[in-house]
Amino acid sequence: MSGPSSRMLALLSLLQVRRDWSGDVLAERLEVSPRTVRRDVDRLRELGYRIEALRGPAGGYRLSAGSELPPLLFDDEQAVAIALALAVAPASGADIAEAAARALGAVRQVMPSRLRHRVDAVDVVTTPGTTTVDPEVLVAVSDAVRTRQVLRFDHVPAWPGDADRVEPPRRVEPHAVVARNGRWYLLAWEDARDDWRTYRIDRMRPRAATGVRFTPRPIPGGDPAALLATRFKGSGGRDVWRCVGTAVLDVAARSVAPYLEADADAVLEDLGPDRCRLTIGAWSWTALAARFAGFDVDFTVDGPEDLRTECTALAGRLRAAVG
Repeated sequence: MSGPSSRMLALLSLLQVRRDWSGDVLAERLEVSPRTVRRDVDRLRELGYRIEALRGPAGGYRLSAGSELPPLLFDDEQAVAIALALAVAPASGADIAEAAARALGAVRQVMPSRLRHRVDAVDVVTTPGTTTVDPEVLVAVSDAVRTRQVLRFDHVPAWPGDADRVEPPRRVEPHAVVARNGRWYLLAWEDARDDWRTYRIDRMRPRAATGVRFTPRPIPGGDPAALLATRFKGSGGRDVWRCVGTAVLDVAARSVAPYLEADADAVLEDLGPDRCRLTIGAWSWTALAARFAGFDVDFTVDGPEDLRTECTALAGRLRAAVG
C-alpha cells in the first residue's frame, strides 16, 4: 500500500464486500501487520463507520449499518463504476433521470481530476424507453419480494381504450424483480391461475400492504431471468423459442449476420458467396414466416412442415391485402 489513506480505503472496500473478516486475513490482504489493521480500524471508527470486533482465536471485524451516514470512501474502480452507472441510469427504465443527473454531478464534483478525466472520456448519450417505472412503485414491489409479503395491486390495461374497464385487484406472491431491455417485470405466483405470472411493473398500482406472509416456492430452473425469457419465447419450461425453422437465403452470410447479433439462438451457415442457411426461432409459426420474409431476399424453406404451411398462408394473406 502506498500510504495510510490508500490502505484505509482498501480496508473499507474489503469490509464492504464480505460480512466477516478475520484480522489475520485482512492483514495478509493489505500486506501489513495485524496491529496496523487494528489502528486503521480505529481511524475508520473515528470517521463514523461502525465496525464491530469479533471474538475468536484470531479475532476479526464486521462492518455494521450505522444510524448516520459517514463520509463515503471509494477506490478508483468503484468511483468510476458509480459515475458510469449514474450516467446510463436514464436507460434503465426507472423514472430517475433527473435524480441520477444530480447525483452524477455531486459525485463528479468530489472526484480527483484523474478520475474526472476518465469519466468525462465516456460521453454517454442515453435513449430512455417509451415507458418508465415510478421509483416508489418499484420500491414497494421490491419490498414485497424482500419481506415475502402477499402483494395486492391494480393492473393498468395495455390498451388505452380499455382504461374504463374495471378489473378486480390482483393478489400474488411476489418472488423476483427482473430488469430486461429497459423494462421492469415482477415474477410472481398467482393462486387464482395456479401458475407463475409476469407483470410489467410500469402497469402496476400497488394497494396497501397486506401484512400476509408467504413461503417462497422454488422457481422453475432456479433462475428468475431465465424463466422470464422462456415466457417471452412461449416455450413453457425451457429457454428456447416455441417455433424453430430453417431456410436457405439467397444472400451472403455476412449480409445477414449483423441482424442476428442480439439472437443468441440463431445458427448461420455460409453456403457460398450468395447463399446461406439460417435457423432461427419465434413465438409462433406466423411470426417465424414473417421473420424470414423480413430479410427481403428470396429464400427456400428447409423445414419443418409447419413453417412451409404458414409461409403459404402468409403469402395468401399478403396477396389479399393488396387485392
